[in-house]
Amino acid sequence: MTEPAQAKKPEDKSKRPSPPAVVKTTVGSTDVTIDYSKPSLKGRAAFGEKSALAPVGEVWRTGANEATTFTVSKAVKINGQPLAAGTYGLFTIPGATEWTIIFNKTAKQWGAYEYKAADDVLRVKVKPTTLATPVEQFTIMADKTGKVSLQWAKSEASFMVK
Repeated sequence: MTEPAQAKKPEDKSKRPSPPAVVKTTVGSTDVTIDYSKPSLKGRAAFGEKSALAPVGEVWRTGANEATTFTVSKAVKINGQPLAAGTYGLFTIPGATEWTIIFNKTAKQWGAYEYKAADDVLRVKVKPTTLATPVEQFTIMADKTGKVSLQWAKSEASFMVK
């Protein structure tokens, strides 16, 4: 006689080295939700040519584990550029003097391994700023004014949702 198959328990993502986080805000009458995982530096370089975390000039998942998702309940403008309501993969290309923020129609994917530029819906360029105090754990913040900030190490890249 065989044992009945046991149902697989869902993974407890809070136990991951890079725990999950959700940022929610309302800009005007539009709900904005960002779902991501928070890697920590742990003595490593966040950005750089030899960084395994977020190599400069390469597409990054903008967090850890699954690709970060960005959801808006209504059509918005990102730094003045139109973005339809929906859920997108949020990718970035970090750079020393410029970051590219990417909204990709393939929201559910692991990392950036399956990323395809052909699926990009919107790309915007932003100038990073230097933080006075380093941030150990990658953090995304969003406020009611529509400012979305990506902070890690001594870098901050921000864009506006209107």
